[in-house]
Amino acid sequence: MSFLDSLKAAFRKKDDQATYLSGFKKSNQSFGNKLGEMQYHFKGVDDAFLEQLTIILLEADVGIHTADYICEQLKIKCKEYPSITFHWAMNFLIETMQECYEEVEDKPIQFNENGPTVFLLEGVNGSGKTTTTAKLGYSFLKQSKKVAFTAADTFRAGAIEQLQEWGNRLSIPVIAGKENGDPSAAIVDGCRYAKENQMDILLCDTAGRLQNKVNLMAELSKMNKVAGREIEGAPHNTWLVLDATTGQNGLSQAKIFAESTKLTGIILTKMDGTAKGGIVLAIKHQLHIPVLYLGLGEKQEDLRPFDLQSYLYSISKGLEDAR
Repeated sequence: MSFLDSLKAAFRKKDDQATYLSGFKKSNQSFGNKLGEMQYHFKGVDDAFLEQLTIILLEADVGIHTADYICEQLKIKCKEYPSITFHWAMNFLIETMQECYEEVEDKPIQFNENGPTVFLLEGVNGSGKTTTTAKLGYSFLKQSKKVAFTAADTFRAGAIEQLQEWGNRLSIPVIAGKENGDPSAAIVDGCRYAKENQMDILLCDTAGRLQNKVNLMAELSKMNKVAGREIEGAPHNTWLVLDATTGQNGLSQAKIFAESTKLTGIILTKMDGTAKGGIVLAIKHQLHIPVLYLGLGEKQEDLRPFDLQSYLYSISKGLEDAR
């Protein structure tokens, strides 16, 4: 059985088939279908083929560094065979993409066994950070966890009210900072509330003023310190929320936030929009930060844990008929 066939078989066993396929519809059109069209001009894995493949990878937001790596690894794989069909070239391509993602092993999500687990959620305005905080809260509620929110995005107009509205909807308590106030003060209040009320999870919607990098670094550093003073080991997880439709600009944002704080995971939102999917590989390959969740819709249940096999199948579905 080829890698593509095994990927298809594994995908059919997943629970979220329809959600993943619908969320990656545009990614499939911009990547899988274009790859499939290459079979009509296929004469082997030569320079012309690799040049066209590089273009398709770039159009899918994989980025030049990761695209070059994938093409080089594919070239090495195919050299082992005197001749190769298009089907097997694509088989090796998707296999190489998986190896690219898995090159650095993902670290598991950290949970605090001696009190509340603190999550700091970072991201620029418009990334979907506050809504993602709410979706994560819903997900943890479904796992029978006691959840609280901290509204520490004190500089964005309406951010506190938005999280409070979600809190009312989900029956999750919200510890709110003061508008234009110190985000770290809200983190302190949230940590103390979580300890006093024996919460399992504290999700902190933090500030992210990327236009002023110095202020951003200072604020994030302070928030990390005060959380650690209140709860041992906090923040236990620091996740960056990125708008996937921004493509390589999202990768640039991730690099800046990674310089400011120790990121342990990425959440990509708006994958069902105009996102092209390749940003997943670029982030993991270049920053070695795992993609943990994907936003595949607007509903509270549309935040899905990232699954590599489902991702690869969904973006490459246009290769089903490759020969």
